[in-house]
Amino acid sequence: MDINTDAPVITRDEILISAPIRTIWDIQTDVAGWPSWQPDVDSAETDGPLMVGSVFRWQTAGLDITSTVEEFDAPHRIVWGGPAQGIVAVHVWTLEEQADGVLVRTAESWEGDPVTAQRETLQSALDDSLRNWLQNLKHTAEHSAD
Repeated sequence: MDINTDAPVITRDEILISAPIRTIWDIQTDVAGWPSWQPDVDSAETDGPLMVGSVFRWQTAGLDITSTVEEFDAPHRIVWGGPAQGIVAVHVWTLEEQADGVLVRTAESWEGDPVTAQRETLQSALDDSLRNWLQNLKHTAEHSAD
């Protein structure tokens, strides 16, 4: 599964993290732990370890989101998606070991009536959100590897 490349809002970003791939993966896939390192996430919960078909619930930016894991290839790729107040999102994360760290890539697409109505505002919001997420992930992973 991949993002919807025809969606009105798409963000792609990446960051190099100097930490073991497993450390990064464990932080990223510990949904209940997100609020401890991700200031934009107000709450997050899951019923157990993530796997294909797992559902988790979280709140961010005033949105109550229910996401379903569509792909799970530890520690290299996870895809989740789902609806939130009329916005349908698909979010892909990939981790690739490099000589000087782990390249973490993210891509997300948003579609739905609210997105069509506020494309520029929501594009900016998603760009900022993913940039902040990557920077917080980098900071958390690199400091836990010390």
